[in-house]
Amino acid sequence: MTENLEQVAEEIRAELARQDRLREEALLLSRSVIRLSALAIRAIHRAAFDDAETRLAEAREAVARLDEIGQACPLFQATGFTSDAQKEYAEACLTDALVRGRPLPRPEELRVPIAPYLNALGEAASELRRSILDALRADRLEICEALLEAMQSIYDFLATVDYPDALTGGLRRTTDNVRRVLENTRGDLTTALRQQRLQEELRRLERRLPQPPS
Repeated sequence: MTENLEQVAEEIRAELARQDRLREEALLLSRSVIRLSALAIRAIHRAAFDDAETRLAEAREAVARLDEIGQACPLFQATGFTSDAQKEYAEACLTDALVRGRPLPRPEELRVPIAPYLNALGEAASELRRSILDALRADRLEICEALLEAMQSIYDFLATVDYPDALTGGLRRTTDNVRRVLENTRGDLTTALRQQRLQEELRRLERRLPQPPS
């Protein structure tokens, strides 16, 4: 009854060894993607877009290999380390598009599943707060308003994605965080706009006042 047990056992060991090698490779790739994506976002906030594109290109190759591993071993497609890497990469790409005023890349273009893409979109919207505050310090209020509008549009969309967490990867928590960041940012921008208008009114008043005799 067990004449072929040794053969079956060898085949199982070989398959497990193959999966273990793929798992180790996927872990290394995931860590690399997360690191490169973080560096890309930092470069984007510094307006060092050439550096950001270099980091994103490296991350893109690693994400493509992760996708190949997922096809070869579907067990890894739903693992936490893979989805975390996909989310971080998508966040960097989406942040780059938002900051530079470019069309948003689609999930299939990034080779990222919908759940990590949605959470990445929320994280990218929150990243815009830093860009808005930087623009505020530079008195570039028109850019602030455009970025705030983008944040609002993303929040409005995410708030309508009413599906179980098993499908969206805990999107509700991300959406709640976007709402808090959006409210804080709108408050900061409103205060800055009021201060700007007050300064403009004071300057107009000074011009209307009679000049003291020399």
